Amino acid sequence: MNGLLQTTRAGIRLPRPDGAVSTIAALTVLLALVDPAQLPDTLRFAAVSLWNTAPYLLAAVVLAAYLQAAGADAFVVGAFRARIGLTILLAALTGAVSPFCSCGVIPLIAGLLGMGVPLAPVMAFWLSSPVIDPPQFVLTASILGTGFAIGKTMAAFGLGLLGGFGVLAFERFGRLREPLKRRITACGCSGGNAAALRPHWSIWQDRLRYRRFFRGIGKESLFLARWLALAFFLESLMLAYLPAELVARLVGGEGASAVFLATLVGVPAYLNGYAALPLVHGLMQQGMSAGAGMAFLVAGGVTSLPAAIAVHALARPAVFLLYLGFAVTGAFTAGLLFALVW
Repeated sequence: MNGLLQTTRAGIRLPRPDGAVSTIAALTVLLALVDPAQLPDTLRFAAVSLWNTAPYLLAAVVLAAYLQAAGADAFVVGAFRARIGLTILLAALTGAVSPFCSCGVIPLIAGLLGMGVPLAPVMAFWLSSPVIDPPQFVLTASILGTGFAIGKTMAAFGLGLLGGFGVLAFERFGRLREPLKRRITACGCSGGNAAALRPHWSIWQDRLRYRRFFRGIGKESLFLARWLALAFFLESLMLAYLPAELVARLVGGEGASAVFLATLVGVPAYLNGYAALPLVHGLMQQGMSAGAGMAFLVAGGVTSLPAAIAVHALARPAVFLLYLGFAVTGAFTAGLLFALVW
């Protein structure tokens, strides 16, 4: 196990250190030396954020572990593959109204991919979900106007379609057959083993399935929790050291170049979807174009540096680059189109 000494015939051997834990430890020491007053706030923020994300994490892991232990994941995968185009449409639509942030959606994505659900509908949900949700729609309409709220919802849906059907196009090259760096399964091994089992819904009546279920929950929960903890740790640092005034100066302006710059700033920067609304409203009153404001909100909603780190830990490089590429392309396109109709 990571972090524990392993004894072999040759003696005691240290395992390869865990990247997330090592990075958190290094950043904690560095922050304690550079800005000790910020350390308690950062640790508290990361702990509270992880706690708030825990229900999504556990729901995804428990569902995947149960289906794997019951040998029923093959049925789920088959349902998603039956009508892939319709599945992408439904995934993008569902994501556009679901209450997930760019980090909070990671556990659900891990569970779906771990079960073997095709990447195309997962990517559609992955990209559309963090952009907006019903409460944020109401708040956006009250601050920026109903047209802006509708435009952002359409951008979320369009981004999901871009990601879903874009993945289908890239899959023809045969480079996306295994999207995960490691299989997130109930038994911690290849998903093919579970598919070979006959479905047995009463897993508590079978000791092997029962053990596989709890082993999968523990193993994958710890894996996801470590990387999400790092993501939230970095999120706190960005909120503390990246003032909103600096972001405002970067994304102000008019024209396509302003839309593109707002997209580039929005992708790595983290601003809570609710907190970003008054900032964008103020920038637009100072002359920022509506298209740049839309691009900034969409890009910042889909991804951020903390979310990107979590995705990088989970997905293979090709999937990670597609995720970023679709986010940038979709946010930039949404900004340009919105500027034309605003």
